[in-house]
This record gives sequence, C-alpha cells and structure tokens, in this order.
Amino acid sequence: MIAAPRSGGGKTTLTLALLAALRRRGIAVRGAKTGPDYIDPAFHEALTGLSSLNLDSWAMPPALLDDVMSQACSGCDMLVTEASMGLFDGLMEPRGARGAPADIAARFGLPVVLVLDISGQGQSAAATALGFATLDPSVRIAGVILNRVGSPRHAAMATRAITATGIPVLGAFGRDTQLQMPERHLGLVQAREHGGLDALAERLATQAERDLDLDAILACAMPQSPAAATDAIAIAPPGQRIAVANDAAFSFLYAHVAAGWRRAGAELHFFSPLNDEGPADGCDACWLPGGYPELHAGRLAAADHFRHALACFAQTRPVHGECGGFMVLGESLTDKAGETHRMTGLLGHATSFARRRMNLGYRTAQLRHDCAIGRAGTVLRGHEFHYATVTDPGNDTTLADMHDGYGEPRGTGGGRRGLVSGTFFHILSTLPALHDGATCTPGIPASATAQVSEQT
Repeated sequence: MIAAPRSGGGKTTLTLALLAALRRRGIAVRGAKTGPDYIDPAFHEALTGLSSLNLDSWAMPPALLDDVMSQACSGCDMLVTEASMGLFDGLMEPRGARGAPADIAARFGLPVVLVLDISGQGQSAAATALGFATLDPSVRIAGVILNRVGSPRHAAMATRAITATGIPVLGAFGRDTQLQMPERHLGLVQAREHGGLDALAERLATQAERDLDLDAILACAMPQSPAAATDAIAIAPPGQRIAVANDAAFSFLYAHVAAGWRRAGAELHFFSPLNDEGPADGCDACWLPGGYPELHAGRLAAADHFRHALACFAQTRPVHGECGGFMVLGESLTDKAGETHRMTGLLGHATSFARRRMNLGYRTAQLRHDCAIGRAGTVLRGHEFHYATVTDPGNDTTLADMHDGYGEPRGTGGGRRGLVSGTFFHILSTLPALHDGATCTPGIPASATAQVSEQT
C-alpha cells in the first residue's frame, strides 16, 4: 500500500510512477484504491492495462470486501493499493470498518510504504515516520519514500534521521513541476481526457527508476492468500442486458459493480450520449453513471436523438441515474457560467453549478420504492461527492431515506417517476439481509451487520 499522512502529499504521483516503472520491468502490475474514488483508478488502469478496484471497509460487507481483494489479486504479479486521505483517516468507529486505509492494510496484511512530503522540513520528518510506524501494531510501515525533496543534502538530512529509528528509506522523489497533473473540482482531470498520458507515464517511470530503490520496494511486498471467491456482488444487475452511458460526461462506474453484474450473467452495452447515441433497443435496463455532464451540458442539450431514444426506452424499461446521470435525467442543468441547458426531463428536478456547494461523505440509503437499484426496503451503502445544488426539487416521488456514515438522518434523496429513478448517491454495495428476510437498519455498521448475520 502507498499511503501518506494526509491528502495532497503525493500518493497518486508516487503510485503512478511505481506502476509505470514496474510495468516497464515487465511485471504484470495492477492498481487498487481504498475508499470511494473513480478518477485515480482510471489512471491506474490506463498505466497498467488492468482494471483497478476499490476497497472500502465501511461501505463493503466483509464477504464483498474479501471477494474484491481476491479479484484484485488475480491476473497480476503485483498489486499496488493507493490509500485515500491519510493512512488512519476515516470515521470515528467502528474499529476495522471506519473506511480508513489502515483498515485495509490491517485486514489483508499489506505492507505500507509511507510517502512523506518533506518540503519545509528535514530531520523532523523522522518524528512523523516513527509516529505512523508505532500508532497501530496491526499496521506495518515497511518503509518511507521522501517526496518533494529539494536537494541531495535535503534528502540526506531526512534519510539519516529516519533510518536512525529503524525505518528504511526507499527513495527520495525530487520536485518536478512537469509531473503535476491538472485538476478540477472532483480531483484530477480524467485519464481519458489527459492528452499526454503516455508521455507522462514515461517520465514517471524514468524518475522512479532514478529516485526510488525499486528492488527494495519489491522486497517489501508480501504474498497474498486472499479468501476464495464467493461470487459476492455489490448490487444486483438491473437487467439482463444493461445499456450503460460511457463517455467523458458519464464515466463514473465502479469496476467491482460492473464485474459483479457480469458475474451474475448480465451483459453491458455501452453508448455515448455526447455522440447523440441512445440505449440499444435490445437492452432491458439503462444506467447513466456519474461524471461531468456540467462540462458538456450544451452538447447534451443538443443531443436530440439521445433524449428521444431515452424517453422511449423509459416508457417500458427501467432507467437509473447516479449523480451526473441524475442531473441529466432532470429538467435542466445550469453550468457554472450561469447558462441553463435543457436536459431529458424524465424527472422533474433542476440542478445548478452556478450556486455551488460541496456535498461529501458516506451515505446509507434505504429505498422507499421498487426501482432499478433494488426492492423497497433495500439498504445500500455508498457516498455523495458533488458540487451541484438542486434549484427546483420537482414533484417526483421520493426515492430513499438517507443517513450519513454515523447513522444520522440526512433527509430524503433522489426521485422516482414511473420506471425512471435517480439520486446523487453513488452505490458501493447492498447490505446483506438479516434473518427472516429483513434488511439492515440504516446506521448499523456493516461489521455489526456481518456479526449478526454470522450469529443467526
């Protein structure tokens, strides 16, 4: 696992550099990411040629988490897991299921390589390294990579202090402004939009070979013996043949969700609304993932065939939209410049980026009605991450009751009209049912649910 004390410390750059350098060596390497994130895994996949899966100790029941890890370890020689946030950051409880990267490292025995941004400090970096190495005995810090190093002398100061604590220093990554990747409001610009990705991968691999002790890093790796695959799936497929929007406006589909659908026997048929394509007539369900529709609102508004085909599809077959897909299902979308664009109108709400407000956090959703994502009463785990605001809620039927990661009520979410449903909520998993067919109660930790299920 590549981790750091905080966000913004250089984990993604170091992870990509390591992936690129290992692949250059001919190693079949796969990336993974802890916690909710679409963008970093897309970069992992672009650099390795293998899908990158998410591992989340809060949102995924234990059986699903173990199954996803089993999938991540298959078909590769080396798995490199990029941590989210700081290594120990997550919810306050429950232990082992807080959504913290440390939960994943402890559960699967992953050696942690700690990335330390030492800009503005020297020997003091040793105190940070030692604190992380001793905070939790179940998490093993295998070594440290120094990042944003200003000079060989700067690196030597920090290296000498850290190695004196018994913690190996596995490299010192120098500052390089050319390796800074463009960002937007949800993180990095998407991999599919990065025009110079191949050249970036080459530069990252070259710098990793120069600045990192790749042999020592490889020696830190531990063999994995993941639990046998249980065929656990995150969410039941909404149909046998699922039309999935897939382009620069609709790209946020979790790999473990898609893999679960395929393992359940479903077929995925991709189409591009930006190219004015609609869902294929032969499909029996349609899924509009999240993404960046606000950046392409004008093109979506002009995509007459897409809107017409989707409206015809929705008359007889279920359609669901997540976050960006939910926005496109509404009446209109106002971009950050204040221009309002017509959307599909299959739901009655209107959204805006002109009045931005960040919504971020874990969510539990309990469905009030049958829809594409489950039967009434189904409890789902996932997250919200968006800046859009609802300027007109419309008059659609409320889709779900929402709670945060601590079980505190967050009101209602989403909407439903006929066979069309949507919500800002991104699904990571369906919670397992308790005995007698009852579903889990929002707010009960996934770990507690699993314990109850095992006991009964």
